[in-house]
Amino acid sequence: MAGAAILALASSVVWGFADFGGGVATRRLPLLAVTFLSQAAGFVVLVVAVAASGGGLQAHAFSLGLVAGVGGAVGLACFYRALSLGTMSVVSPIVACSAVVPLVVALAGGEHPAAIALAGSVVALAGAVLASVEESTAGEGDRRRALVPAVGAMLALGLFVTFLGRAGHGGETLSALFGARVGSLSLLTVAALVVRPRLAMPVRWLGFVSLVGLLDVAANALFTLASGRGLLAVVSVLGSLYPVTTVLLAHALLGERLTRPQRVGVVAAIAGASLASIG
Repeated sequence: MAGAAILALASSVVWGFADFGGGVATRRLPLLAVTFLSQAAGFVVLVVAVAASGGGLQAHAFSLGLVAGVGGAVGLACFYRALSLGTMSVVSPIVACSAVVPLVVALAGGEHPAAIALAGSVVALAGAVLASVEESTAGEGDRRRALVPAVGAMLALGLFVTFLGRAGHGGETLSALFGARVGSLSLLTVAALVVRPRLAMPVRWLGFVSLVGLLDVAANALFTLASGRGLLAVVSVLGSLYPVTTVLLAHALLGERLTRPQRVGVVAAIAGASLASIG
């Protein structure tokens, strides 16, 4: 279990870097342009990897990955919709609870993690939620309008993690990753055709946005590998600690102030992850 825990924690760190980079890019560039290019960059890498491996894909893992990718794309859309209606302080703690979905599914499916691992997972998840809390300037109306899409994002991203984790159980990591990217990129392509946004961006940003997509693929790969080596109930929570990385990067590189709940959340997430890894 220790190896799976390390891989899952590594995926959360890489996801945190990708989210931070994506956040920096979307402050300066059109949202759909950043999302589409980053996903496309990851897709190119996966196409090369599939070709290098002989071009064979395992149908079951690919189909599970496909569903995961659709859930990821829907979750991302709901997340940004929620942010457009409310504020980060309202939306992020709700979305950070996405790990509850695979945790419940795994326990209902018969997984029985050790008590210390389960307790550590709960503490770590609570820490991730606290780390997402920012000082609130939102009114009651902002909270109500953002609630539905935020919950939608939580459920959809939870399904993404659940199906990606299930796809990794057979050891067909590449098939799962390829299916997930096909699912997400297909929905983004449809959205681009419907909305017809401006997808062009300055050349100086192309490398940075592409790197965000590569980091996302790397995080997905680490999580899928972790899921094939450990219990989804634990791995899913450890992989969902990316808000901690994002918050620390924003503090270190952008000078954003850490609130007291965020500091408590970071400590709780680290302590909980340590317990879950031991268990």
